[in-house]
Amino acid sequence: MTTRRANIIADAIEQEILTRKLADGDRLDEHRLAERFDVSRTPIREALQLLQASGLVEHHPRRGVFVRQPGPIQLLEMFEVMAGLESMCGRLAASRISDAGIEELQKQNAICREAVATQDADMYFAANERFHHTIYAHCGNNFLELETLQLYRRLKPFRRQQLHLRGRLQQSLDEHEGIVEALSKGQTDKAASALLQHVAVQGEKFHRLLALSAIKAAE
Repeated sequence: MTTRRANIIADAIEQEILTRKLADGDRLDEHRLAERFDVSRTPIREALQLLQASGLVEHHPRRGVFVRQPGPIQLLEMFEVMAGLESMCGRLAASRISDAGIEELQKQNAICREAVATQDADMYFAANERFHHTIYAHCGNNFLELETLQLYRRLKPFRRQQLHLRGRLQQSLDEHEGIVEALSKGQTDKAASALLQHVAVQGEKFHRLLALSAIKAAE
């Protein structure tokens, strides 16, 4: 129950950071957050640890926990690196993935398809995460997998946010279909290119979200 509450609280704070309700440098006081969410300080601490793992907050000894808003240029640079890492995973996985791995990708895509039909972005993101992690796991390079997972965790909130743009769920699903086809046929170049474009588009979509948020804030 504590873990579930921590996840709910972390999601709520994450949303406020992404929508700029919490600004860069804002201090997150455990006591005030505990009062706000009507919980003990234990799930608050767990929630802040989750946010710290994704890079959205920083803990400074004897000072507290503060919001860390990455700038748009830094985010675009991170997405560029992420696209390169996933492209490399796809290239290697195309020649190394097992039949079971392909079946898992198809299974997660089926869930994604259901989520598109119901326009459930959260359901889509959960299956999407398992989809991408399956590719990392089948690249056959443990170091690459760990490095990709590390950056994935940093970008996770932003990758989830861009799915709320109109039409993005269906577009993402279409991109998944191309990725699975390339992997199942062992097409290394095509798999690498498809994943590169898939993640690069995510960065572009999130940049658009930032622009829309700035316009709304100025109104």
